[in-house]
Amino acid sequence: MSVEVEVDESDLAEMVEQVWESYLDPEGVSPLIPTYDENQPSEVHSSVSITGSWNGHVVYASSRAAAQRAAAAFLAMELEEVSEEDMADTLGELANIVGGNVKAMLPPGAQLSLPQVNLAPEASARFPNAQRISGVYGMWEGEPVSISMWQSSTDNKEEGA
Repeated sequence: MSVEVEVDESDLAEMVEQVWESYLDPEGVSPLIPTYDENQPSEVHSSVSITGSWNGHVVYASSRAAAQRAAAAFLAMELEEVSEEDMADTLGELANIVGGNVKAMLPPGAQLSLPQVNLAPEASARFPNAQRISGVYGMWEGEPVSISMWQSSTDNKEEGA
């Protein structure tokens, strides 16, 4: 049996802010500026799936420039030193950190998958039978970044049965 998600948009925003302050902008000079635009473009994305007491996905998406900047900040490297592998590792870890925080707020029984990373547009990410239920959308030094939650619609069918 699946439960309604206990994590709302303000919880997600708080998680993202904590990740930002801890890993991407520890000096507080380059915050994520909210845009509230859930349709902003992205060029790369990563995700983790949560199954069990709740079924869905947490997706981190951004421009390639923001992904490169995130990898440089996360790995304490110069921007020009960041490789594709560094970007992929960082995107996966960011999805994993936020996904782990979401999982911690759910009832027991939720499992977190390994991160999936795609250095291609978010539009190429398909979550069949899932709908976006929450998200944090913003600009980071002029580049789009979003962290969203998608709930599997199979949850709704199970609850109605």
